[in-house]
Amino acid sequence: MTAAPRSKQVVVTGAFDDLRSRQIRFLEEAARLGEVTALVWADSLVHQLEGRGPRFPEAERAYVLRAIRFVRQVVLVGESKVQSPKSKVDVGNLVAAVGKAGIEPDLLIVTEAQDSAGSRAECKARGIGYQVVHEEDLRGFPERPLDEPASTTGRKRIVVTGCYDWVHSGHVRFFEEVSAYGDLYVIVGHDANIRLLKGPEHPLFPQADRRYVVGSIRYVTQALITSGEGWLDADPEIRRLKPDIYAVNEDGDRGGKREYCAKLGIEYLVLKRVPAPGLPRRTSSDLRGF
Repeated sequence: MTAAPRSKQVVVTGAFDDLRSRQIRFLEEAARLGEVTALVWADSLVHQLEGRGPRFPEAERAYVLRAIRFVRQVVLVGESKVQSPKSKVDVGNLVAAVGKAGIEPDLLIVTEAQDSAGSRAECKARGIGYQVVHEEDLRGFPERPLDEPASTTGRKRIVVTGCYDWVHSGHVRFFEEVSAYGDLYVIVGHDANIRLLKGPEHPLFPQADRRYVVGSIRYVTQALITSGEGWLDADPEIRRLKPDIYAVNEDGDRGGKREYCAKLGIEYLVLKRVPAPGLPRRTSSDLRGF
């Protein structure tokens, strides 16, 4: 019997600090070419390359990155022997890091900002492929196949709702915990309703952007956008999905959701806001302007 061909080992590297949709789109493009190992700059390396500390500590950055569905594994990379300018890639340090992780890289994927003649030459000398993902390749948000409500995996169907304007480690932890109860559907508030509820300066990011980021989290079965109004703007989507459970964190236990679930015969689940072990507590309100 012929063995299945080995998947191409793709490597990307960077601080991956304050992960936004453009960085996730980059990871998605890299994942089209093979299994992605993300080499995340440790705090000390961020200091070395950028002259300042990261917004989020290395443990938190790695935790969020591991939750992205396009990433197979995450490896922290310490200080470099090469004083590389900001945004350039030290291929020697990269190879040493993936070697310790037992990986033989086939291809290094970089952004336009990371591209350099030195990195190209070093990859060529080491027999590693090299490819640049251009800004034009990162436009738009590819649609994932929609899951029809009639289909089933034999697990319960769970919905959560919210703005998810600044997806952070607290959101990821919440999704991780909720997904243990069944298939998770996240319904993201549409722009007009977020402005209605929170004011004219909201949201920071448009609904398509927010939906894409939420849908990139591996614990999420599908992300949708609401079409109703008010605190129960997800009513049309909830009635279509027919969930078994509506989950909220303790801060979200308001707006008539409990009574709404009782009326529709949906189990109402309230989880405490507890960060992942070793990580700080995060809220979107605290992070605005962070």
